[in-house]
Formats: sequence, structure tokens, C-alpha cells
Amino acid sequence: MKKTEILLSENELYSRITEQTEFAKKCGSLQSIPTEYEIVEHNGIPFIVRILTNLIRKEKANREKPKDFNPFLPYDQDLFVANISDTHLCLLNKYNVVDHHLLIVTREFENQKNLINLADFVALSACLKQIDGLAFYNGGKMAGASVRHKHLQIVPLSLVENQTNIPIEAIINDSSKDKISAFNFIHGWQKLDFNWENSPDKLGKKALKIYQKLLKKVDIYEKKNHKQSGPYNFLMTKNWMLIIPRSAEKYQEMSINSLGFAGALLVKNQAQLDLVKIQQPLTILEQITKSRKKSDF
Repeated sequence: MKKTEILLSENELYSRITEQTEFAKKCGSLQSIPTEYEIVEHNGIPFIVRILTNLIRKEKANREKPKDFNPFLPYDQDLFVANISDTHLCLLNKYNVVDHHLLIVTREFENQKNLINLADFVALSACLKQIDGLAFYNGGKMAGASVRHKHLQIVPLSLVENQTNIPIEAIINDSSKDKISAFNFIHGWQKLDFNWENSPDKLGKKALKIYQKLLKKVDIYEKKNHKQSGPYNFLMTKNWMLIIPRSAEKYQEMSINSLGFAGALLVKNQAQLDLVKIQQPLTILEQITKSRKKSDF
């Protein structure tokens, strides 16, 4: 496999994000979905539960699109942030809930069910070198993917005002070397000791190796065809990596993607919010994942 060529200039990404966000807002291409939120604490994690206040625009737009519509081929030029590499580019998320929500998209079509490869990790590393954020990947529809074209995502660590980090950071330091103590479901987790001064190529190779190790640990890695053997969620910061196999797309009518495991849930109405409070967030996550064996505790 040839070496990925990095096209992203040093110290360019943050300024490009802010500039393009303002432009896309003014021209109407960026259609943020307004939300309210409540904090629902469970086992030391201050879960952010967002209540969508207006889904009409997005739902209407989705109904009008053909079934095989691909928003990335071609992509909306008004949402373009930067060329990352010869294989990937960076776009703003059109229907964002969090400001500065980025999409790292393959230039050519790849299926979202494909495993994350070296070129993906090199592109992701090039971005994380310049901005501090939470990267994630929804591996298949059951894991929360709504678009078939392969894309990773990055959101800021501060998901709401008055919080400087993602909710699960509250319990990360209490976790063991290879698992998060509060998660009573199968997952692969590892702290990272990367030198972020290294090149994206070196960082990408190191990240790929850990990713493949964690995939094997949770039994969803098929080396033969480089495709996942089941749906899963992937999360990564500069300090750790997390993979969770999925058993269901929704809890009742509540869709959950990778951000749910970071401590951020999205509900459509007050009834769903009340359900989260009654059932409690970690219990809900247990219902859409695979239970740990007794020997895993």
C-alpha cells in the first residue's frame, strides 16, 4: 500500500473550520438542529441528554432524497473545510447538533461496513494533531450509521457549555488497563501513549495496530476481507481508544450511535427523556450491546 500523501497544511484546520462554519451558516448550507439538554448522572457519569426541538427540516429533506442518495459524491462545496490527504477530505456536518462537527470522508466510495484502514487513520491523525476532539466511527446501520459512504467524525471535547470534556472522562481514571469499570458490556479499551509531534503516517500506523488488537479482543475482526463481522462503535481521543460491539440499533424508539458511549444521548421528545431517567443511561446502553461473560468481570 502506497504511503498516504498529506495535503493539510500545519495549523490550518481550526481556522478553516471557523471560517467555513460562518460562511455555511450565512448561505444556509449549515442547518444546525436546535436542542435543549439535561444532565442525567449514572454511576459517576454526567450523561448529556439532548432533546431535539426541531427535526422537521432534516426529516423533510431525507424524505425527498432518492434511496441511494450519497451526500458525499458530490459533496456540498459550501460545507468543504479542507483537503486532508490524497484519499480523504474534511466537511462540516450539515445537520449538526454540536458546533464544529467534522466529517472525514473518503474521496472515492467505500462502504461504511468496511474496517477502518491505514489511510483512514492517517487522515484522522492529521486532524487530531491540529485539533483536540473526540473521533468516532459508526460501523454499519445497526451502530448508528445513516450514510453508506465511509466517513469518520470528530466533535469537540466540550459537547455543551460549562463542560470541558466528554462525560465518560469523569470515570476514565478509575478504569483498569483494558476495560472501563462502569461498562457492564463487552468492549475493548486502551489508553494511548502517542507522541502527537510524530507524523500522521507514524501515528496512523500505531493507531491501526491498536484498533486491530481491540477488534480481535471483541471478536469482530475478519482479516480475510477487511470487513467487520458485526456492527460496532469506535471512539478515540488523543488519550484512549474504545470499541463496542452492537446487538441492536435502537433502545425502544431511541437511536444510539457512538456518542452514546461517550456519554451523550439524543432523544426526540419529553417521553424519551423521561424513559432515560427511569431506565438510566448505562442500563440502556447494556440493552444495545453484548453482555460481558462472568469471567470478564
